[in-house]
Amino acid sequence: MPERKSEVKIDFKSPEYYANRELSWLQFNYRVLSEARDKTIPLFERVKFLSITASNLDEFFMVRVASLKDMVNAGYHKKDIAGLTPEEQLKKLNKETHQLVNQQYSTYNRSLLPLLRQKGLSLIEHHEDLNREQAKYIDRYFEDNVYPVLTPMAVDSSRPFPLIRNKSLNIGALLKKKAGGDKKEKNGKKDGEGEVEFATVQVPSVLSRIVTIPSNEGETTVILLEEIIERNMNKLFLNYDIICAHPFRIMRNADLSIEEDEAEDLLKEIEKQLKKRQWGEAIRLEVEDGIDKTLLRIIKSELNIAEDDIYAIRGPLDLTFCMKLYGIEGFEALKAKPYTPQPIKELPSECDIFEEIRKGDILLHHPYQSFQPVVDFIKQAARDPKVLAIKQTLYRVSGNSPIIAALAQAAENGKQVSVLVELKARFDEENNIVWAKMLEKAGCHVIYGLVGLKTHSKITLVVRREEDGIRRYVHLGTGNYNDATAKLYTDLGLFTCSEPMGEDATAVFNMLSGYSEPLNWNKLALAPLWLKDKFLFLINREREHAKEGKPAKIIAKMNSLCDKDIISALYKANAAGVEIHLIIRGICCLRTGIPGVSDHITVRSIVGNFLEHSRIFYFENNGNAELFMGSADWMPRNLERRVEILFPVEKETLKKKIIHILECQLKDTVKAHILQPDGSYDKVDKRGKAVYNSQEAFCEEAVAEGKRRNKNQPERVFIPETHHE
Repeated sequence: MPERKSEVKIDFKSPEYYANRELSWLQFNYRVLSEARDKTIPLFERVKFLSITASNLDEFFMVRVASLKDMVNAGYHKKDIAGLTPEEQLKKLNKETHQLVNQQYSTYNRSLLPLLRQKGLSLIEHHEDLNREQAKYIDRYFEDNVYPVLTPMAVDSSRPFPLIRNKSLNIGALLKKKAGGDKKEKNGKKDGEGEVEFATVQVPSVLSRIVTIPSNEGETTVILLEEIIERNMNKLFLNYDIICAHPFRIMRNADLSIEEDEAEDLLKEIEKQLKKRQWGEAIRLEVEDGIDKTLLRIIKSELNIAEDDIYAIRGPLDLTFCMKLYGIEGFEALKAKPYTPQPIKELPSECDIFEEIRKGDILLHHPYQSFQPVVDFIKQAARDPKVLAIKQTLYRVSGNSPIIAALAQAAENGKQVSVLVELKARFDEENNIVWAKMLEKAGCHVIYGLVGLKTHSKITLVVRREEDGIRRYVHLGTGNYNDATAKLYTDLGLFTCSEPMGEDATAVFNMLSGYSEPLNWNKLALAPLWLKDKFLFLINREREHAKEGKPAKIIAKMNSLCDKDIISALYKANAAGVEIHLIIRGICCLRTGIPGVSDHITVRSIVGNFLEHSRIFYFENNGNAELFMGSADWMPRNLERRVEILFPVEKETLKKKIIHILECQLKDTVKAHILQPDGSYDKVDKRGKAVYNSQEAFCEEAVAEGKRRNKNQPERVFIPETHHE
């Protein structure tokens, strides 16, 4: 079958066919914000989603915007995938982020606050609005709890402008010495009584930002800590009159720059760089709308902030406090009831996990199914006398990780324990350093990752001596070994004792701990070695099948898509007639609906109560479908600068389960947003379609499965706590 003419004529790598990754990320945060604006969602869940958008935006500035500013400062003019220079990207982002912030506060002020008030939760926005009883309570609260913690900072010739910590909330003030007060010599002259001075005080993060105050029976009234401090500012500067006081908050460049090749000790080098994160270049300034112009000019000048990087906020600064608002007790009826992850029928409690795995590969679907079997896998291995060695990669773990404890116990029990702790996991560096030191102390062999690469793969290998010889048990996953986020993120895992998989797992750890790379691999594909080539081969194979008139289809689910070579290959496959369905939660640099380029490609993003995190790749392969799962998104960093693993799912019953997962998400009409040709996302048009929420359906299926095993299982509720960072 001859090639279509469009395939010959079109330059599939032309910038016009690609979206900028940063602008695409902002579209994702708009999708999260749309959940906060959705009137069908319980009120307190909407408040939580608003908090998530603020947390997301903070990280975006600290890393992505900061990186672009570094490029501009370095005179870097190379264009991105969409043909934009760093300077052009910043200009577009500036406009979009201001609009996003305006919509955040419109949602907060015009929608959520009035509804909360109607439901009995009032937030005092200004301390001037307190009644007499509340004011008395607040003043006493300040004296007893807040005043001892505060450190007011005046600025004059002997006291320079203080270092303002990253993300800290502060109150800036202009002061004037009271008439008749002591006068000081300054620059050889006595202070005049009318001279204005600057001072600031940090709102302490060690105290709760939300303070409950007296209110009418049946109601709850709260006020923010900064309002309490602002009301009592005169007690911090006794000899001065307070002309004005306004909160401000800055964001700093938090992208670590580590010269790994020159670092003698990576752990010590990262510890040193972490200290600098608090004092990086200021890249964003949030101030209260209506702030005194003189006060703003001083802050702007001292922090060297450009006008475009100042955000005038109509409401409380730093909306992440809404997560604390969500935690206020007494409003459970306005929150979604938490979902309990269900047991896995192949792994009943107290079972011998190794015996069950020997019966056949086992699929795990979190958080619909419990993560506990993964923890139990390590725990059983730690105390099993037949287990000789445990090897595991750790990228992000929870604050009180049972897996870390089990690994330490295994080493203390005399087993060979090797753990790769990725010290360069962004914003988890400090946590991972603590775990690395603890594991070393327990006798584990700890590897800190590879120079120039992040180890992002999720793999555990247990080596066990059995009657018929050595057997290797492997767990592979799409998500981190984090028992906390496993209740919030959707991920898939696979238990297997397949000999080829076991051999590959051994090869992975030998490669990570030394310089050994096998000549041949059985089942696993690794980045940065040849995973990208594997994906390009699989996409191009579908293209060839389509050109030959054979069945050809690709379904791919991931967090982000921005690799130009992969997108170009998808465009070529589309031009040949391949049906392509992409389920991408976050960034997508591919554009849809372009005739001859992407007219057979659909892109949907599911933003729901769980954070979509699993990576699944389906290739029709002329009716002989192949399915893969792994740790990598289709991004240059994953395919070229990280250690990632892609593994096949070959057991037919498991393949059917995964295809079912994909099909359910493709028919979601509640939480799915569809990418439009103009780059925007619209919710699915429900007209003529059944209402279908894929995440709810998975919860119901998991509970139904559990009920078949235990008829006394309590009724389930499906909407869990959420985390979208």
